[in-house]
Amino acid sequence: SSLAGIMLLEVFLVLGTVIIYFLLSRKREETLPFREGWWGKGQKPDAEEDTTIRPFKVETTEEELNDLFRRLDQARFTEPLENSCFHYGTNSVYLRKVVSYWRKQFSWKKQVEVLNKYPQFKTKIQGIDIHFVHVKPPHLPEGQSAKPLLMVHGWPGSFYEFYKIIPLLTDPASHGLGDEHIFEVICPSIPGYGFSEAPHKTGFNSVSAASVFYELMLRLGFNEFYAQGGDWGWLICTNLAQIAPNHVKGLHLNLASVTNMGFRHLLSILLGRYLPGLFGFQDEDVRQMFPFLKKVVYRTLLESGYAHIQATKPDTVGCGLNDSPVGLAAYILEKFSTWTDVEFHNLEDGGLERKFNLDDLLTNIMIYWVSGSIVSSMRFYKENLQNGIGTQKHERLTVQVPTGIASFPNEVIHTPQAWAQKKYTNIVSFHFMPRGGHFAALEEPELLAQDILQFVGKVEKEQLWRKK
Repeated sequence: SSLAGIMLLEVFLVLGTVIIYFLLSRKREETLPFREGWWGKGQKPDAEEDTTIRPFKVETTEEELNDLFRRLDQARFTEPLENSCFHYGTNSVYLRKVVSYWRKQFSWKKQVEVLNKYPQFKTKIQGIDIHFVHVKPPHLPEGQSAKPLLMVHGWPGSFYEFYKIIPLLTDPASHGLGDEHIFEVICPSIPGYGFSEAPHKTGFNSVSAASVFYELMLRLGFNEFYAQGGDWGWLICTNLAQIAPNHVKGLHLNLASVTNMGFRHLLSILLGRYLPGLFGFQDEDVRQMFPFLKKVVYRTLLESGYAHIQATKPDTVGCGLNDSPVGLAAYILEKFSTWTDVEFHNLEDGGLERKFNLDDLLTNIMIYWVSGSIVSSMRFYKENLQNGIGTQKHERLTVQVPTGIASFPNEVIHTPQAWAQKKYTNIVSFHFMPRGGHFAALEEPELLAQDILQFVGKVEKEQLWRKK
């Protein structure tokens, strides 16, 4: 019997050790390891990396423009189905109008001047050239310092998405937003997007991008900064907050998604419509999520085909888009239509000019075209999703950094605060925005700027980021 007692004791000791290990390791695992990659061509050189920050300007040759014009002139269009609007994707009757405008009226030279009105730079990080826009405030009131703010775009957007919001953040007083918080804004291009060099190796995911941007901010001399993002910017900034919680003062998101679903989560999908209070749902959550099959499941299936392709075979479909400006425009414009308002698919022109103008839409498309970056931008889906949703370490970790969420009514996915809270344990502001969709910074810059300002105000006033 003493043997049995000893065995029982051993079992308890082992169990105790396992439990203690789990409790301790959970505490230890609060941060995500920084990813020290090297994404350049071939073998990594022995020499130290050149850390110079070089000024950069967008430039296009006549040759490139003539090549574009030739391709636009030789475009082959397809007849759309009668009355199909945008239900089958970009409607080619409208696409012809866009291409005609692109060829005859759109001035890329003028837009290049617009792009170059903010200072841009490049610097080598982990073997690849990183492009970024860096705008300092035009004037600072006496005794005040600018707060560094990293803003990260997504797909199929670009750093240009932030051009309308930058002045509202760097010079809020001139736009009726007060002068209490003034920002110094840094907008990098995700590697493989726009003018940032594409990784030459497989495996460059959101954690890699977050690590690169963390290095960028430190290189610029920012030890503490705010981070803001939507689309992939949401995930990159979230990962950055997990890697460097003592350096990210606050995280502001205009898209939040939670990939790890718990039992309560699933129960709220079944019963949330009938017992919203029990699951912490607001009226707006119920309105956006139910009936769940129609509003979430079917809509996701209907709208996520591109993601499935890009997460599996990006290079195949990318070939056509990289070769045809008209194909590229059709592919990207469809997203700017549906993600701005899902009801826009009922319109002949996809509602594209209700919230945007063609110059802005074509400037974004041209950034992909002249940099030849559509394929590398699409690969980011494969790198992030190929191991399956819920398999990454960052998906299991929470975010402790003070978080602000701006929930726009026409966003592609709606995440109730009750769900977001499981991941972002320190939500200090969650607002249902009065209008707007996925490309919030470009579509509703004032609304987004106001929300960022009030969020930062809260964090600063209550000194929420101070190391616990």
